[in-house]
Amino acid sequence: MMKVQKGDVIRLHYTGRVKETGEVFDTTYEEVAKEAGIYNENGIYGPVPIAVGAGHVLGGLDEQLEGLEVGKKYEIIVPPEKGFGKRDPKLIKTFTLGQFRRQGIYPFPGMPVEIETESGRKLKGRVLTVSGGRVRVDFNHPYAGKHLIYEAEVVEKIEDPIEKVKALIELRMPMVDTEKVIIEVGEKDVTVDFSNAGLDKNTLVLGEILLESDLKFIGYEEVNFKPGVDELLKPPEETSEKETEVIELEEEVSEPLVEKTEESETKVEEKEKEEVKETEEPSRENAEEAPAEEAETAEKKEETKKETEKKTKKKTTRKSTSRKSTKGRKTRRTTTKKTTSKKKTKAAEEKKSESKEE
Repeated sequence: MMKVQKGDVIRLHYTGRVKETGEVFDTTYEEVAKEAGIYNENGIYGPVPIAVGAGHVLGGLDEQLEGLEVGKKYEIIVPPEKGFGKRDPKLIKTFTLGQFRRQGIYPFPGMPVEIETESGRKLKGRVLTVSGGRVRVDFNHPYAGKHLIYEAEVVEKIEDPIEKVKALIELRMPMVDTEKVIIEVGEKDVTVDFSNAGLDKNTLVLGEILLESDLKFIGYEEVNFKPGVDELLKPPEETSEKETEVIELEEEVSEPLVEKTEESETKVEEKEKEEVKETEEPSRENAEEAPAEEAETAEKKEETKKETEKKTKKKTTRKSTSRKSTKGRKTRRTTTKKTTSKKKTKAAEEKKSESKEE
């Protein structure tokens, strides 16, 4: 007969009772559950797949499975410290009746209650007594301090690697159709593909986390899932949100850039105008200086004309325009000179006529 060892994947049938009272608190048999009044319509009954030593069942039962023979029934006694623990007097608390009534609760002995601590932890307890405006609540496990008796049978020891993985998937995700799961196993690695399993994201994430621990416990060093936990936890909107952010940033940045470009062009134009003005201003100053110089020259010419009355109008004009001038000022100076020369010529003729009359 085959014996069970730590790390083996098996299917186990059992029924757990409280030794002191005979109360059934757990079972894998549907009929027994109904008789004991603990039947769960959503529960799954039948031999449960477990890995021996992985803590899939109560610790006191788990450690006593090693060495059992397949197909043989056993009675296993679990002491309190290996079961639900010893009773702790510190976990029995006293409250005022008003604390319950303010929350609309009217306690009575045996009533299950749940209280949230300051740290946010929720504690489940059972009302022991209600008297004198005081309510005593026991937060110990209902079976704490009790001896437990298990009637157990190892129905099957699974040897095939693929079937071992399927059995553990059945344990952690009983709603999965394992025929839709693709499993690849090597000597120290395993890949499980849930792509066609049809599970919701949250269920799959939790199942993969637990399953990875189980698969490593039975000897696989590398465990891969498709889709993986990281991929499942990644928000589906992340990519689109990033693209939207980039587009928004581009829009925000592009507008100021256009404005800046227009502003810079305007500034360049203004700068060019200022440069032109600066260039023109000296020209105007020179143009204004030119008449003053020409006036002095005219006076000299008038004296010369008095002495040499035979000089003509053309010679005066040529002399007044014979001064050197820079580019950009030539037009202005010539115009000014011509106008000034005409005036000088008229003045000279008038003086000439006056001198003749005399």
